Amino acid sequence: MRKRTLGFVALGAAASIFLSACGGGDTGESGDAAAAAGYDAGSTQIVNPSDQTGGTLRYAISSDFDSTDPGDTYYGFSWNFTRYYARTLLAFTPAPAEASTELTTDLAAGMPEPNEDFTEWTVKIQEGLKYEDGSEITAQDIKYAIARSNYNGGELPNGPRYFESSLDQEPFNVYDVDDPMATFTAVETPDDYTLVFHLKESFSEFPYILTQPQTAPVPQEADRGALYRENVLSSGPYKFDGAYEPGVKLNLVRNEHWDPETDPIRPALPDEVTVEIGVEQNEIDQRLVNGELDVDLSGVGVGPAMKSQFLQDLGTYEDNLDNPLSGALRYVNVHTPVLDTACRQAIAYAADRDSLHRAWGGDTGGDLATNLLPPTIPGSDPEANLYPSEDNKGDLEAAQEKLEECGEPEGFDTVIAVRDGRPNDLATAESLQESLKRVGIELEIKTFPAEDFFAQYAGSQDYVRENNIGLSVSGWIPDWASGYGFGYKITAGDAIQETGNYNTSELDDPEVNELWDQALTTEDPDERADIYGQIDTLVMEQAAILPVVFDRAMFYRSDELTNVYYTSSYAMYDYMALGVNRG
Repeated sequence: MRKRTLGFVALGAAASIFLSACGGGDTGESGDAAAAAGYDAGSTQIVNPSDQTGGTLRYAISSDFDSTDPGDTYYGFSWNFTRYYARTLLAFTPAPAEASTELTTDLAAGMPEPNEDFTEWTVKIQEGLKYEDGSEITAQDIKYAIARSNYNGGELPNGPRYFESSLDQEPFNVYDVDDPMATFTAVETPDDYTLVFHLKESFSEFPYILTQPQTAPVPQEADRGALYRENVLSSGPYKFDGAYEPGVKLNLVRNEHWDPETDPIRPALPDEVTVEIGVEQNEIDQRLVNGELDVDLSGVGVGPAMKSQFLQDLGTYEDNLDNPLSGALRYVNVHTPVLDTACRQAIAYAADRDSLHRAWGGDTGGDLATNLLPPTIPGSDPEANLYPSEDNKGDLEAAQEKLEECGEPEGFDTVIAVRDGRPNDLATAESLQESLKRVGIELEIKTFPAEDFFAQYAGSQDYVRENNIGLSVSGWIPDWASGYGFGYKITAGDAIQETGNYNTSELDDPEVNELWDQALTTEDPDERADIYGQIDTLVMEQAAILPVVFDRAMFYRSDELTNVYYTSSYAMYDYMALGVNRG
C-alpha cells in the first residue's frame, strides 16, 4: 500500500540513473553532443553527458533570491540552487522529466518509516556527515533548522509552513524561549542520528516535505536569524566564498569536508559557481547566446525579445533550445479581501484569455489554462471551464451581470501587482488591463521588487488592503507532484500569513478547507485525486485565481554546458547536475 501511495526509489538506484548517463568519461566533444541532441532534447534526456570536473559555472539573474537562507526561501530557483550548499533529508531523483518526481535519500540513511496511521514518521541520517568547518552534522541540527524556519515570530517570513501546519506542536518562537530544543516537542531526537516526527493527524504524503530546504541542518549556535543568509554554514559540496551581497553577487567554492560517497544527488563538477545579481533580462539572454554566461538562475527561460529572435531564426538556434511543459501554472491572484465574489467572477468572465495566452508567448509559451491544477497532477481536468466564451475572448454580457450583482455596474478601479524583472508577468498585466477596460474595470499596474514581492507587497495583508491591490500576477510550481503539493499553499485558509503569504488571494473557503483536511487522512491516491479535482472546481467557482497558462519555458543551453536536463521536480534544469567543458 505504501509503495502505491508514495513514489520512492532506493539510494543506489537514484545514483545509478545519473552515473549511467555520465559515467563513460568525458566525451571531450560537448558541442557535437549538443548538436546531435537537437531541439527540445533536454526535456527528456541528458544532453552533453560528461563527468569532467573543473571550471566556473556562471549564473546571472535579473532580480534576486528571496533569501539564500534555506529556511527562509520559497522561490523554485532558490530551492534548486541552495542544494549546492544545503543538503536535505530526502531529495528528488536526479533524472530527466517525470522520473525526477520520485523520492530518494540525501542526508537520510533510508526512507522514513511511518506508524500504522501515518501520524508518526521516523528517519535516520547517515553518520559522519560534516559541515564546511569539519564539525559533524547531527539530528539535533536538523530539528533546530525545522524549528527556526517554522516558529520564528516572523523573523524568517519567506518559507512554506508545512511543518507548522502538520506537526503536533504548540506555537512558540525559537528566538524568545530559553530552550527552543526542549520546547520543540513535536520532533524527537532519541540519538544523534534519529528524528521522530509527531503529526497532528494522518498525512500519507509527509515524506515529500522532507525534501524541502527547511530540513537543511543548522546548528543552534550558528543561527543569526535574518542575518544567517549572509553566510550559510554549508552541508553540501560548495560553501560561500565571502558573504552573499544582496543585489550584487553570490560566489561559491568547493567545501573540502563534503564526502561525495555519501551524496547521490550532487556530482559537484565545477570548481566554482558564481551568480551575478540584478542583470537586466535582455542582457542575460544575449550573454547566454554569446557564451559569456551559462545559466539564467531564474529558471523561467529567456525573455520575450530573445524568444522572438529564436523563433524567427529557428534553424540557427534549435539544437540549443528546450521548450518543456513545466508543470507550472502562470496565473493572476484575485484578492478576496479587496474584491467580493461577484466582482471577481466579473473579472473571470471579462478576461480575454486568447490575449492572455498570446501575452505569455502563445503555444511556445504554454497551453491555455482554464482550471487550477496542471495536467501533470492527478485530479486535473484541463477541459474544465467555468467561464467560457467564444474564441476565448471573454463574455462581456456575463461580466456586466456580475458587476451589477456586486454593486459596481459602471466598473471599478483597482491595482494589479507585478514582479519587477518579469517581462511575461508585465505582459500578462497589460493584456488583462486592456480586456477589463471593456466593462469599466480600470487596472493600475504597479511593479515591486521580486525578492520582496510576497514578504512585503502582494503577500502582505496590510499592504494589500492599504494600497487597494485587487490582483497580482504569479506563478506556481508544485512542491511535489500531487494536488496537495501543488494547491494547498495557494488556496487553503490555514496557509494564509500576515506576511510572506502565498495564498495571495487569501481564499478562506470552509468547503475548500474541509476538503484539504480530508485529503490529509486519505491514503488511496485515486481517492485523493478526486478530492483535488473537487477543490479545483470550488476555487474556480470562487474566482480567487484566474489561470493564464500551463507554462512552457524556452531554455537556451550552450555547447559548453554539460549534463543538461530538465527536471519536473523544480520545473527548470537540474542545477546540481550541471558542469562546463570549455576545451
